[in-house]
Amino acid sequence: MGLNVKKGDQVVVLAGKDKGKKGEVIAAFPKEERVVVQGVNVVKRHQRQTPATPGGIVEKEAPIHVSNVAHVDPKDGKATRIGHKILEDGRKVRIARRSGEVIDR
Repeated sequence: MGLNVKKGDQVVVLAGKDKGKKGEVIAAFPKEERVVVQGVNVVKRHQRQTPATPGGIVEKEAPIHVSNVAHVDPKDGKATRIGHKILEDGRKVRIARRSGEVIDR
């Protein structure tokens, strides 16, 4: 089964230490069913120094499970489920169940 979220989608976190935070999906891993969200699940990594990058402790986003995020409704900014609809021109698009707004551009 594929993911309902894609890179660039606005999502809200439903569970975990970052519950309630909103952000943009910056990477999606369909096989692992995980997504990386901007500013969410930030962890510290000890990075070895290389000629290109300085060493030290860097903060970066770690993947979270896709079940812990939901789309942000374009109308009111709250969490919504996703539906699918075929438009008159034949395109299949994702819609927000809460308001009926089209999510795909």
